[in-house]
Amino acid sequence: MAGIVFLRTRMFDAVREFYTGTVGMEVWLEQPGIAILKHGNMLVGLHEQPGADMDGLLTFFEPEREYVDQMHELVKDAALGQPKENPKYRIYHFFARDPEGRKVEFQSFLHPVEPYLAGADALATRRSIRRFTEDDVPDELISRVLESCRFAPTARNSQPCYFVVTRDREKIARLAAIREGSGAPIGRAPVVVTICADPAVSGRYVQDGCIVTYHFMLAAWLFGLGTCWIGGMDRDEVKDILDIPKEHYVVTVTPLGRPAESPELKPRKPVEELLRKV
Repeated sequence: MAGIVFLRTRMFDAVREFYTGTVGMEVWLEQPGIAILKHGNMLVGLHEQPGADMDGLLTFFEPEREYVDQMHELVKDAALGQPKENPKYRIYHFFARDPEGRKVEFQSFLHPVEPYLAGADALATRRSIRRFTEDDVPDELISRVLESCRFAPTARNSQPCYFVVTRDREKIARLAAIREGSGAPIGRAPVVVTICADPAVSGRYVQDGCIVTYHFMLAAWLFGLGTCWIGGMDRDEVKDILDIPKEHYVVTVTPLGRPAESPELKPRKPVEELLRKV
């Protein structure tokens, strides 16, 4: 289920331009006298009317406080003050007014929050994380991640995959040392998850394992957790450390934790270079 909040406006063109041209919202749908704007998974409808809805507060939130500072630069002429921390609500924010005088807030949370990313945003923003905070990742949270990713497709719904969760620091250190520099992120995380597939259950266990692993990484990202695919870990040494049967396939050993870094998006090929027609 989804929803739209509609606002009546007397200044349709000016308000529409403010939210699209300055704030950066996208036009999701347009009809005569109506523009439905999109920001992540938030939909706001503008309806041209003789009256205007001025009550309430329209709040945009970003994943990092740096983005709040960037928004302040974009709307500084309409801002009501500088960005600041609010210890009561544990947010970093500032207020502004749109061309019609409607109050708007821009903020970021200073604590973990429940999943909120729209599907397109989750796909576009997921990054490999190699440094983590010291915050614990509770078992309950890991279970919620697994609940979200257990619907990954597998050959004939064979479901050959399972997850080995490790908190033992001695075992984590041994796992991190196997691939030397490439495995260093493992040793920096509070939790390590090894994703395995049983060849006796599926004839396509490698493909199944890769699909399940990426589902896990996307689900973790939705819950504010970072991962990093460490390849080349299908080794007897890994299986000895974690008591995994020798005939089972280790897809990856990934660190899991709250990100302590925000890697920038590296250049990607344009769609035109990806598409081939035959």
